[in-house]
Amino acid sequence: MKIGFLGLGKMGAGMAANLLRAGHDVVVWNRSPKKAEPLVAEGAVLARTPREASAGREVIMSILADDAALEHVLLGNDGVLEGLPRGALHISSSTIAVATADRAASLHEERGLRFLSAPVFGRPEAAAAAKLFIVVAGAQPDYTAASALFPAISQKAFYIGEKPSSANLVKLCGNFTILGAIETFAEAMTLAHKGGVSKKQFLEVMTGTLFDTPVYRNYGAALAEERYKPAGFAAPLGLKDMRLVGQSAETLRVPMPVLNVLRDHLLQTIGAEGEDIDWSGIGRTIAKNGGL
Repeated sequence: MKIGFLGLGKMGAGMAANLLRAGHDVVVWNRSPKKAEPLVAEGAVLARTPREASAGREVIMSILADDAALEHVLLGNDGVLEGLPRGALHISSSTIAVATADRAASLHEERGLRFLSAPVFGRPEAAAAAKLFIVVAGAQPDYTAASALFPAISQKAFYIGEKPSSANLVKLCGNFTILGAIETFAEAMTLAHKGGVSKKQFLEVMTGTLFDTPVYRNYGAALAEERYKPAGFAAPLGLKDMRLVGQSAETLRVPMPVLNVLRDHLLQTIGAEGEDIDWSGIGRTIAKNGGL
């Protein structure tokens, strides 16, 4: 397919590279053009603007840092909505607010464009290895059309319905659950370690019995080794996601008391460790609070 790809951060670079390797015709755009150089060397074409990246494309895919970045790419000078031909499909993998996804869907519909929300689960190494999980929502025919692309970037796609923002809500709930798992694992590890059990021993028992899942194996190893830099998923992005979870919780009138703990630990971690620490760095905060 003729694809425009916007956003070449740690996740997007791997996704775009896999689309290229699958034989697709890929035009890329990033706010910092230098990040596109490895992809251009593999055969991608570098666009100067989002509009140029979308002009004449059947499909565009985007994975951008936040709501403001997506809205700028859509509506800014030389934005995507000026370049996409009528009937083209935009697959948005950004982690954004439900309300932002609803606005984006409306903007596309008004212009005769198609829109899918398709946020992903997985860290940068999963993106590079085409092992992401994709949560997709939007019109069924659009999902069917996009399905041909998903094997190039993921191990599985989940279609959850016609309303695009449903996928964004699932993504936010998933990120809340991941951080909650990190929090409880870090608390338990701190308790065990202070009582004389090594972090490595605790991790081995937990992942060898009750919690043999990727979240506990991967983040548990980071906690045990205190491996928080370089960040795979920076704590400020996690804080942004928890803020968006809070917005949805308030809108839907769902109390989430654990959310406040997670948000406060992220704030404490960023304040003490800097902006470039992984969100699992809350483990360091929890250990310090526990006297370690």
